[in-house]
Amino acid sequence: MDIIMGYIIKRKGKQIRPLFVYLCAGSFGEMTCTTSRGAVLIELLHTATLVHDDVVDDSNYRRGFLSINSIWKNKVAVLAGDYLLSRGLLLAVNNGDFELLRIVADAIREMSEGELLQLEKAKKMNINESTYFDIIRQKTAVLLSSCCAVGAKSVGATDEQVLLAKTFGEKIGIAFQLRDDLLDYELSHSGKPASLDIQNRKLSLPLIYGLQRANTITRFTMWQKIRRKKKSPLDLSQLTNFAYDGGGIAYTHEKINQLLEEAKLLLSSFPPSIYRDYLEKLTDYVIEREH
Repeated sequence: MDIIMGYIIKRKGKQIRPLFVYLCAGSFGEMTCTTSRGAVLIELLHTATLVHDDVVDDSNYRRGFLSINSIWKNKVAVLAGDYLLSRGLLLAVNNGDFELLRIVADAIREMSEGELLQLEKAKKMNINESTYFDIIRQKTAVLLSSCCAVGAKSVGATDEQVLLAKTFGEKIGIAFQLRDDLLDYELSHSGKPASLDIQNRKLSLPLIYGLQRANTITRFTMWQKIRRKKKSPLDLSQLTNFAYDGGGIAYTHEKINQLLEEAKLLLSSFPPSIYRDYLEKLTDYVIEREH
């Protein structure tokens, strides 16, 4: 297990989620060891879900590195994810951080429900806009909202403040996923290989929006291309152009800007501090990132 954990540590990402924990904590009080344990708990949970997601998606790469399942196979990857999750839960239990544990346990439940909903809809490929937002709220946004709630709770914030932080995090989390949607198309539109979402028949907002508004012939043609397991470069190019020409890209940008405005309005209710200022900068970075 030490070898696997060492490999995971070497390929760590940007660790944005712990930053939200610390900055939300600093916004509502003085950070303590409880705050640090909350940040570790969140990062362990996040890493565990990534390991499990690679198994579910049969993905061979993560952050430019070979995935755990591609090296040690699925059984080991599932157990490694379980191990990371158990270490996080034990950290909270052994230190009596039961309120933080409750927030994280709720997040795990919702993330599991979101994954199951996505799998159910993916089989029939009948995801509409409303269902898509339900999925990304549970799969992605709930973890960022938990980061903010854990940070606020770790410093003794009131229930109203914890809810404020949680709602702020949810807005950012949804916008974060929508930005991922756009990156999928921006990469392919710039002449680089399309990301896996299009190739793996995963419907995201740019395509969903276009399909809902296309005429019958165009919708039928695009559905045929989406359903193909092996897509030609021409298929990928046409689907990408459809996302642009059908208004899906522009609509996704509008949604991101709307969520960003709503998040910053919530952020203005945080007590003025350097932590709030950095939260605003981190929010802009999350939305404007190029990878």
